[in-house]
Amino acid sequence: MFFLPLIGVAAATAALGVAEARSVVRLDRVVPIEGLPAALDGIRIAHVSDLHLGAPGVNRTAAQRAIALVNAAAPDLVAITGDLLTHPRGTDDLLELLDLLDAPLGVFATLGNHDVGDTRDPCSRAGAIPDLSAIGVELLRDRAVTITTEGATIAISGLEPRRPDSTPYGLAAGASWPESTADLSLVLAHYPDVFDGAPLDARGLVLTGHLHGGQICVPWPSGRLRLSQLGHRYSEGLYHRAELTMHISRGVGTTFVPLRFFARPEVTILTLRALNASGG
Repeated sequence: MFFLPLIGVAAATAALGVAEARSVVRLDRVVPIEGLPAALDGIRIAHVSDLHLGAPGVNRTAAQRAIALVNAAAPDLVAITGDLLTHPRGTDDLLELLDLLDAPLGVFATLGNHDVGDTRDPCSRAGAIPDLSAIGVELLRDRAVTITTEGATIAISGLEPRRPDSTPYGLAAGASWPESTADLSLVLAHYPDVFDGAPLDARGLVLTGHLHGGQICVPWPSGRLRLSQLGHRYSEGLYHRAELTMHISRGVGTTFVPLRFFARPEVTILTLRALNASGG
């Protein structure tokens, strides 16, 4: 009898964690960009990350809500920063859901560590990378494309997820930071630590995910204790360094356990605004 209250508390806690894991929220953030031309001022980018389809739990339900939120926001461009799949059984769901996305400037994606089998999650298994081009999604694997809108150019680059010994989760040894003369450089990567691998004169916007905002967080006097990120330099939201800005998404899905606490899943609508030399 002594254990019955504990079982009840555990069941209630798990139910709350599942409820949060499926409750995807839309966040809207304004991102100032140094030197952004007038033609790109106000452009809206939907940032989606970490769908983790094929994993046990409510990831499919969360992904359905995420896609609906993105489409309702009607962004100019959609960027997906990796961990599309946790298991090949999610491939059909992935193709079905991403096929629903529509943005006038296109939908672009890069891969995450689960997509390439670099994970300790016992529920994860890498499979063949699906043909996203068949549903109109441009998969960028260490390559870049340049698009034009209103006479302005945007270079969109995708970095493969690699973990070199010297810089965990960072830019791989021998890899170079994408260089471009476009009006806006947009870099899609999975690991936030690629921010540290960027040259000091890098400019533009980096979009990353991977960290899930901690996924399981505990309220703490100094803020939230992010159990999956103890000692990690980055967590979520916006980071700035000189003329380079990074946005980290909390992502949509879950790994290891199908729960979230104080790390609600998100899709983010980023509105870019010109920041002139005087800071206006």
